Amino acid sequence: MSRVLAEEEKAVYKTQLKKALVFGMLPGDISVEDRMKMARDCGFDGVEVPPFTDPKETASIRIAAAKAGIDIHSVIFGGWGKPLSASDPQAVQDAIRMVKDGLKGARAMGAEVLLLVPAVVNENTRYEDAYRRSQKNLRQCIPTAESTKVLIAIENVWNNFLLSPMEFARYVDEFKTPYVRAYFDVGNVVAFGWPEDWIRTLGRRIVRVHVKDFKKDTREWKNLRDGSVNWLEVRKALDEVGYNGYLTAELGGGDAAYLKDVADRMDKIIAGV
Repeated sequence: MSRVLAEEEKAVYKTQLKKALVFGMLPGDISVEDRMKMARDCGFDGVEVPPFTDPKETASIRIAAAKAGIDIHSVIFGGWGKPLSASDPQAVQDAIRMVKDGLKGARAMGAEVLLLVPAVVNENTRYEDAYRRSQKNLRQCIPTAESTKVLIAIENVWNNFLLSPMEFARYVDEFKTPYVRAYFDVGNVVAFGWPEDWIRTLGRRIVRVHVKDFKKDTREWKNLRDGSVNWLEVRKALDEVGYNGYLTAELGGGDAAYLKDVADRMDKIIAGV
Protein backbone atom coordinates (compact mmCIF):
# COMPACT_ATOMS: atom_id res chain seq x y z
CA MET A 1 0.00 0.00 0.00
CA SER A 2 2.78 2.47 0.87
CA ARG A 3 4.41 1.95 -2.53
CA VAL A 4 1.10 2.64 -4.29
CA LEU A 5 0.59 5.80 -2.27
CA ALA A 6 4.14 6.93 -3.01
CA GLU A 7 3.49 6.51 -6.74
CA GLU A 8 0.21 8.40 -6.50
CA GLU A 9 1.83 11.24 -4.59
CA LYS A 10 4.57 11.78 -7.16
CA ALA A 11 4.23 15.16 -8.82
CA VAL A 12 3.20 15.14 -12.46
CA TYR A 13 4.35 18.16 -14.46
CA LYS A 14 3.43 19.33 -17.93
CA THR A 15 6.73 21.09 -18.52
CA GLN A 16 10.13 19.60 -19.25
CA LEU A 17 13.26 21.04 -17.67
CA LYS A 18 16.89 20.43 -18.60
CA LYS A 19 20.02 20.77 -16.48
CA ALA A 20 22.88 23.15 -17.26
CA LEU A 21 25.78 24.75 -15.42
CA VAL A 22 27.90 27.84 -15.86
CA PHE A 23 31.24 27.25 -17.58
CA GLY A 24 33.18 28.56 -14.58
CA MET A 25 32.01 25.66 -12.41
CA LEU A 26 34.17 23.29 -14.48
CA PRO A 27 37.85 22.79 -13.57
CA GLY A 28 40.03 25.42 -15.21
CA ASP A 29 43.15 23.28 -15.42
CA ILE A 30 41.89 21.04 -18.24
CA SER A 31 41.19 21.73 -21.91
CA VAL A 32 37.94 23.21 -23.16
CA GLU A 33 37.10 19.89 -24.81
CA ASP A 34 37.63 18.02 -21.54
CA ARG A 35 35.56 20.58 -19.64
CA MET A 36 32.64 20.12 -22.03
CA LYS A 37 32.97 16.35 -21.86
CA MET A 38 33.04 16.46 -18.05
CA ALA A 39 29.85 18.51 -18.00
CA ARG A 40 28.10 15.96 -20.18
CA ASP A 41 29.49 12.98 -18.25
CA CYS A 42 28.29 14.50 -14.97
CA GLY A 43 24.73 14.58 -16.28
CA PHE A 44 24.26 18.09 -17.68
CA ASP A 45 22.48 18.86 -20.94
CA GLY A 46 23.81 22.36 -21.45
CA VAL A 47 26.42 24.91 -20.48
CA GLU A 48 26.33 28.69 -20.14
CA VAL A 49 29.53 30.33 -21.34
CA PRO A 50 31.23 33.73 -20.95
CA PRO A 51 30.92 36.26 -23.78
CA PHE A 52 33.60 34.98 -26.14
CA THR A 53 33.73 37.19 -29.24
CA ASP A 54 36.97 36.31 -31.00
CA PRO A 55 36.10 34.14 -34.03
CA LYS A 56 38.77 31.55 -33.17
CA GLU A 57 37.51 31.28 -29.59
CA THR A 58 33.84 31.05 -30.56
CA ALA A 59 34.61 28.37 -33.14
CA SER A 60 36.71 26.41 -30.63
CA ILE A 61 34.00 26.54 -27.96
CA ARG A 62 31.25 25.54 -30.37
CA ILE A 63 33.25 22.62 -31.78
CA ALA A 64 34.17 21.39 -28.28
CA ALA A 65 30.52 21.47 -27.17
CA ALA A 66 29.33 19.68 -30.31
CA LYS A 67 32.00 17.01 -29.91
CA ALA A 68 30.93 16.41 -26.30
CA GLY A 69 27.24 16.36 -27.23
CA ILE A 70 26.28 19.29 -25.00
CA ASP A 71 24.41 22.49 -25.84
CA ILE A 72 25.72 26.02 -25.42
CA HIS A 73 22.32 27.40 -24.50
CA SER A 74 23.20 30.91 -23.32
CA VAL A 75 25.94 33.46 -22.75
CA ILE A 76 26.38 35.10 -19.34
CA PHE A 77 27.33 38.58 -20.50
CA GLY A 78 26.78 40.50 -17.28
CA GLY A 79 26.97 44.29 -17.58
CA TRP A 80 28.33 45.44 -14.23
CA GLY A 81 31.54 47.12 -15.35
CA LYS A 82 30.08 49.47 -17.93
CA PRO A 83 26.31 49.35 -17.48
CA LEU A 84 23.87 50.76 -19.99
CA SER A 85 22.73 53.07 -17.18
CA ALA A 86 26.07 54.92 -17.02
CA SER A 87 26.08 58.71 -17.23
CA ASP A 88 29.37 58.88 -19.13
CA PRO A 89 28.66 58.91 -22.90
CA GLN A 90 31.83 56.99 -23.75
CA ALA A 91 31.05 54.29 -21.19
CA VAL A 92 27.58 53.96 -22.70
CA GLN A 93 28.94 53.61 -26.23
CA ASP A 94 31.38 50.98 -24.98
CA ALA A 95 28.51 49.15 -23.26
CA ILE A 96 26.35 49.18 -26.37
CA ARG A 97 29.23 47.92 -28.50
CA MET A 98 29.97 45.11 -26.02
CA VAL A 99 26.31 44.01 -25.94
CA LYS A 100 26.19 43.94 -29.74
CA ASP A 101 29.47 42.00 -29.89
CA GLY A 102 28.12 39.65 -27.21
CA LEU A 103 25.03 38.96 -29.30
CA LYS A 104 27.14 38.20 -32.36
CA GLY A 105 29.43 35.96 -30.32
CA ALA A 106 26.41 34.14 -28.90
CA ARG A 107 25.14 33.49 -32.41
CA ALA A 108 28.57 32.19 -33.48
CA MET A 109 28.52 29.67 -30.60
CA GLY A 110 24.95 28.59 -31.25
CA ALA A 111 23.51 30.16 -28.09
CA GLU A 112 19.93 31.40 -28.10
CA VAL A 113 20.15 33.83 -25.16
CA LEU A 114 22.43 36.59 -23.88
CA LEU A 115 22.10 37.30 -20.15
CA LEU A 116 22.29 41.03 -19.42
CA VAL A 117 22.43 43.15 -16.27
CA PRO A 118 21.11 46.41 -17.77
CA ALA A 119 21.63 48.89 -14.96
CA VAL A 120 23.27 49.55 -11.61
CA VAL A 121 21.80 51.91 -9.01
CA ASN A 122 24.26 53.38 -6.52
CA GLU A 123 25.20 56.64 -4.80
CA ASN A 124 26.14 58.12 -8.18
CA THR A 125 23.19 56.84 -10.21
CA ARG A 126 19.58 57.55 -9.26
CA TYR A 127 17.02 54.82 -9.74
CA GLU A 128 14.97 56.90 -12.17
CA ASP A 129 18.03 57.68 -14.28
CA ALA A 130 19.13 54.04 -14.33
CA TYR A 131 15.67 52.99 -15.54
CA ARG A 132 15.45 55.64 -18.26
CA ARG A 133 19.02 55.43 -19.53
CA SER A 134 19.19 51.65 -19.61
CA GLN A 135 15.98 51.36 -21.63
CA LYS A 136 17.05 54.07 -24.06
CA ASN A 137 20.47 52.52 -24.62
CA LEU A 138 19.28 48.92 -24.74
CA ARG A 139 16.88 49.82 -27.54
CA GLN A 140 19.94 50.49 -29.72
CA CYS A 141 20.90 46.81 -29.31
CA ILE A 142 17.56 45.33 -30.33
CA PRO A 143 18.23 45.41 -34.11
CA THR A 144 21.35 43.29 -33.49
CA ALA A 145 19.32 40.87 -31.38
CA GLU A 146 16.81 40.61 -34.22
CA SER A 147 19.46 40.02 -36.88
CA THR A 148 21.31 37.40 -34.83
CA LYS A 149 18.09 35.79 -33.53
CA VAL A 150 19.55 35.91 -29.98
CA LEU A 151 17.28 36.97 -27.12
CA ILE A 152 18.44 39.59 -24.61
CA ALA A 153 17.44 38.25 -21.19
CA ILE A 154 17.40 40.73 -18.31
CA GLU A 155 18.51 39.17 -15.02
CA ASN A 156 17.49 40.12 -11.49
CA VAL A 157 20.67 40.60 -9.45
CA TRP A 158 21.78 42.55 -6.40
CA ASN A 159 22.18 45.78 -8.36
CA ASN A 160 19.51 47.76 -6.44
CA PHE A 161 17.33 47.68 -9.55
CA LEU A 162 14.01 46.03 -10.51
CA LEU A 163 13.27 45.23 -6.89
CA SER A 164 9.81 43.73 -7.39
CA PRO A 165 8.41 41.20 -9.85
CA MET A 166 5.78 43.67 -11.04
CA GLU A 167 8.40 46.26 -11.92
CA PHE A 168 10.58 43.63 -13.59
CA ALA A 169 7.62 42.56 -15.75
CA ARG A 170 6.80 46.16 -16.66
CA TYR A 171 10.42 46.94 -17.54
CA VAL A 172 10.54 44.01 -19.98
CA ASP A 173 7.11 44.74 -21.47
CA GLU A 174 7.96 48.38 -22.21
CA PHE A 175 10.44 47.31 -24.89
CA LYS A 176 7.53 45.90 -26.89
CA THR A 177 9.67 43.24 -28.55
CA PRO A 178 9.96 39.47 -28.16
CA TYR A 179 13.75 39.90 -28.21
CA VAL A 180 13.90 41.37 -24.68
CA ARG A 181 12.84 38.83 -22.05
CA ALA A 182 13.59 37.81 -18.45
CA TYR A 183 16.37 35.64 -17.03
CA PHE A 184 15.11 34.71 -13.58
CA ASP A 185 17.58 33.91 -10.80
CA VAL A 186 15.91 31.91 -8.04
CA GLY A 187 18.49 32.56 -5.31
CA ASN A 188 18.81 36.29 -5.89
CA VAL A 189 15.34 37.14 -4.56
CA VAL A 190 15.32 35.01 -1.41
CA ALA A 191 16.71 37.79 0.78
CA PHE A 192 13.68 39.99 0.12
CA GLY A 193 11.00 37.87 -1.56
CA TRP A 194 9.73 34.49 -2.63
CA PRO A 195 10.95 33.01 -5.93
CA GLU A 196 7.66 31.27 -6.69
CA ASP A 197 5.86 34.63 -6.44
CA TRP A 198 8.28 36.23 -8.90
CA ILE A 199 7.94 33.30 -11.31
CA ARG A 200 4.15 33.50 -11.31
CA THR A 201 4.27 37.26 -11.96
CA LEU A 202 6.93 37.14 -14.68
CA GLY A 203 5.23 34.17 -16.30
CA ARG A 204 6.08 33.55 -19.94
CA ARG A 205 8.53 36.43 -20.02
CA ILE A 206 11.04 34.00 -18.47
CA VAL A 207 13.34 32.37 -21.04
CA ARG A 208 16.08 31.08 -18.74
CA VAL A 209 16.44 30.29 -15.02
CA HIS A 210 19.49 30.36 -12.75
CA VAL A 211 19.40 28.10 -9.70
CA LYS A 212 21.30 28.61 -6.48
CA ASP A 213 20.22 28.62 -2.85
CA PHE A 214 20.38 31.21 -0.07
CA LYS A 215 19.89 30.88 3.69
CA LYS A 216 17.77 33.76 4.91
CA ASP A 217 18.62 33.74 8.61
CA THR A 218 22.40 33.56 8.16
CA ARG A 219 22.48 35.36 4.78
CA GLU A 220 24.73 32.72 3.26
CA TRP A 221 24.87 31.15 -0.19
CA LYS A 222 24.25 27.41 0.00
CA ASN A 223 24.30 24.39 -2.24
CA LEU A 224 20.99 23.53 -3.91
CA ARG A 225 18.33 22.30 -1.45
CA ASP A 226 20.43 23.40 1.56
CA GLY A 227 19.05 26.92 1.84
CA SER A 228 15.70 28.66 2.27
CA VAL A 229 14.31 28.18 -1.25
CA ASN A 230 11.07 26.18 -1.32
CA TRP A 231 12.05 24.16 -4.39
CA LEU A 232 8.77 22.29 -4.57
CA GLU A 233 6.88 25.58 -4.89
CA VAL A 234 9.43 26.85 -7.41
CA ARG A 235 8.90 23.73 -9.53
CA LYS A 236 5.12 24.11 -9.30
CA ALA A 237 5.33 27.76 -10.31
CA LEU A 238 7.53 27.00 -13.32
CA ASP A 239 5.01 24.40 -14.41
CA GLU A 240 2.10 26.78 -13.94
CA VAL A 241 3.64 29.43 -16.19
CA GLY A 242 4.58 26.87 -18.83
CA TYR A 243 8.34 27.19 -18.56
CA ASN A 244 10.12 24.58 -20.67
CA GLY A 245 13.87 24.90 -20.81
CA TYR A 246 17.09 25.09 -18.89
CA LEU A 247 17.76 25.38 -15.20
CA THR A 248 21.37 26.54 -14.96
CA ALA A 249 23.33 25.98 -11.76
CA GLU A 250 25.37 29.06 -10.82
CA LEU A 251 27.49 27.77 -7.95
CA GLY A 252 31.09 27.39 -6.94
CA GLY A 253 33.20 25.03 -9.01
CA GLY A 254 34.51 21.60 -8.14
CA ASP A 255 35.56 18.17 -9.34
CA ALA A 256 33.49 15.50 -11.09
CA ALA A 257 32.09 14.07 -7.84
CA TYR A 258 30.88 17.52 -6.77
CA LEU A 259 29.34 18.25 -10.18
CA LYS A 260 27.54 14.90 -10.21
CA ASP A 261 26.09 15.75 -6.80
CA VAL A 262 24.88 19.12 -8.15
CA ALA A 263 23.25 17.31 -11.09
CA ASP A 264 21.57 14.89 -8.69
CA ARG A 265 20.21 17.76 -6.60
CA MET A 266 18.85 19.34 -9.78
CA ASP A 267 17.19 16.07 -10.73
CA LYS A 268 15.34 16.13 -7.40
CA ILE A 269 14.24 19.73 -7.99
CA ILE A 270 13.00 18.89 -11.48
CA ALA A 271 11.14 15.81 -10.20
CA GLY A 272 9.51 17.83 -7.43
CA VAL A 273 10.96 15.70 -4.66
